[in-house]
Amino acid sequence: MELATDLDIGDIQVRACQCSFCRTHSALSISDPKGSVVFRADGEQRLSRYRFGLKLSDFLVCTRCGGYVGVFMPGESQTQGLAVVNVNCFADRDRFRPSESMVYDGETPEQRLARRRERWMPARLEVQASAR
Repeated sequence: MELATDLDIGDIQVRACQCSFCRTHSALSISDPKGSVVFRADGEQRLSRYRFGLKLSDFLVCTRCGGYVGVFMPGESQTQGLAVVNVNCFADRDRFRPSESMVYDGETPEQRLARRRERWMPARLEVQASAR
């Protein structure tokens, strides 16, 4: 994963979503709408994609270590879109500020898309072809 942001770690809002998936994975999400992220996987077998709820986005899980990496919402293509990143993927995760609890229950699909377009960061998903 490659995260690009001009924000200092202490200035990035850390959100603790209260959905069952995020609570189970102790996820702490960040994004910078002016930054970007590139998720990379060495073959489709290294990436598990999980959709639930409104089924608008892929929750990305590494099949090697089982770690939840982030959420990717495809845009016009399946490789370009918007995303948030799980802070727990970073070695320096303790440098981020404390998280804020967020509850998104009751959002309509339109409200959820509008919030994500405002808060999430541009993202690219790169999955290398598997060598056979």
